[in-house]
Amino acid sequence: MAHKVLVIMGSDSDFPVMEGCFKILKRFGVEYEVHIASAHRSPAKASELASNAKENGFSAIIAAAGLAAHLAGVLAAHTILPVIGIPCKGGALNGVDALYATVQMPTGIPVATVAIDGGSNAALLAVQIIAVSDDEMSSKLLEYKKELASSVDVKEEKLNKKLEEAGL
Repeated sequence: MAHKVLVIMGSDSDFPVMEGCFKILKRFGVEYEVHIASAHRSPAKASELASNAKENGFSAIIAAAGLAAHLAGVLAAHTILPVIGIPCKGGALNGVDALYATVQMPTGIPVATVAIDGGSNAALLAVQIIAVSDDEMSSKLLEYKKELASSVDVKEEKLNKKLEEAGL
C-alpha cells in the first residue's frame, strides 16, 4: 500500500530546512506532495489543503513555518490527520518564537512538534506513524535503526584509532 504525506511550507525560504525531510521520505519510499501556504497570507488555501488531505489519501501532514508559525495549528484545526510541525529558525528570536507558536496548542488541536529546523525528524515521525499499520515500513525502520547503531560503532573505532595514534 502506498502512503503519502502532505508537506506544507510557509515559504519557499523554508526549503533548506525541508531538504532533509524530502530525502528521508524518499529513502523510505513515502510519496509526498509539497505546497506553499501561509496561515496568515493564504489561510483559505491552508484550510482547503488540510480539509481535503484525508480524502486525497494522505496519512499525515508535515508543516514548516518560522516566526509566528501558526501554520501547523491552522492545519490541525482543519483535519483529523496527525500534523507534525517544524518550527524554522529565523527572525530576532532565532526560531524560539516559532517553536513556542508550534508547540503551544490548545486542547483538542494537537500538533506533534520537532526541534527547530528538524525537517529530517519530522519525516521520520511521519514514517513511524505510517509504520504502525504497515509491516513493510516497520521493517524499513528497524533496518534504519540498525544502521544508526552501526554508525556509532564506526565513529567509536575511528576515535579509538585517533587516541592510539596520538598516544593518549
